[in-house]
Amino acid sequence: MSLAVSKLVEALEPSATIAMAGKARALKAEGKTVYDFSLGEPDFNTPEHICAAAIAAMQKGQTHYTAAGGIAELKAAVAKSYSDRHKLEYKPEQVVISCGAKHALHNAFTALLNPGDEVIIPAPYWVSYAEQVRLAGGVPKIVETQEADDFKLSPAQLKAAISPKSKVLLICSPSNPTGSMYSREELGLLADVVLEKGLNVVADEIYEHLVYGDNKFASFPTVRPGLQDVTVLVNGVSKSYAMTGWRIGWTMAPTKFSKAIDNLQSQETSNPTSISQYAAVAALTGPQDCVSQMLVEFAKRREFVRDRLAKIPGVSCTQMSGAFYAFINIKAHLGRKYNGVQVNNDSEWCLELLSQQNVATVMGSAFGAEGYARISFATSLKNLEAGLDRIDAFVGGRT
Repeated sequence: MSLAVSKLVEALEPSATIAMAGKARALKAEGKTVYDFSLGEPDFNTPEHICAAAIAAMQKGQTHYTAAGGIAELKAAVAKSYSDRHKLEYKPEQVVISCGAKHALHNAFTALLNPGDEVIIPAPYWVSYAEQVRLAGGVPKIVETQEADDFKLSPAQLKAAISPKSKVLLICSPSNPTGSMYSREELGLLADVVLEKGLNVVADEIYEHLVYGDNKFASFPTVRPGLQDVTVLVNGVSKSYAMTGWRIGWTMAPTKFSKAIDNLQSQETSNPTSISQYAAVAALTGPQDCVSQMLVEFAKRREFVRDRLAKIPGVSCTQMSGAFYAFINIKAHLGRKYNGVQVNNDSEWCLELLSQQNVATVMGSAFGAEGYARISFATSLKNLEAGLDRIDAFVGGRT
């Protein structure tokens, strides 16, 4: 008799971004030069003052268990940062520190959902959202948005998607994978529907510092009175401070709900790494010039990617208002052969691009949008130039 995997876990789809990154690493291990645009991970090192805080924490012996929901210093720093930037008042006890924003999302869905509850998710969406909802016993209700609308959910679409089982709206702005961002006015119109229909909201704001041009970030609970009472905010230090490996994220929510998340986490992971928590305190309370410096570099890359993509025949993408992704339309390049290999869908296209040109992207179907591919420009201009040249050669050399 062998170990039997549960039906719930057996039905899980693996993370496409991690899978493509794994394929890229395998090619690199073979000695090949790979242009890896698959992972949403800043290529900068964690700023020195943050690393120094981690070293100091270790030297002080701060290497033991902490409270399950995080150290008081970090909770206070998170609450103060939202007060300073968004005029949102949260008490430290309303903050739960988790092992990355992905863990924070899991906590939110698990604490929110009863079996059969629907979560309305605009597509394209980050690959883990739907799977996490299913793991929590919920039902992802996917609402397709259009490239012509910058992949934004409209109030009319939201209203039409609501059923008696609908409980939660999931909103991610700026968006992974599209780079689209809702204005304050657009969020306000969605909020009107939320309040009218009695929905809860999970707002993933992990890319809030990565905003370009004249676009202005608006935190969801700020756009209408009463939203703080029905919203779980999710954020973290990974993208803004180049701290992906430190695994620190958090939720902010009403006190009773945050207590429930704290209890849940105490039974699952207990506290996030103590050393990482002290590093995150330094990130939030220390110099912020590192954030603006990285944003300047990302902005240069965004401009380069936008201009270069415009020169590739049969490819388009939206304006990339935030985050560090280009979500490119490749529909014109499907249903053809590439060096004799028939390519009919975006998964086959991305795999052949990797096989033939050593360029790693992620298929749009993994994000709920067939006919697209996601490119992360969280890499050097040199890599972007070489990789995009190869994409150009790939589509130009089709048969």
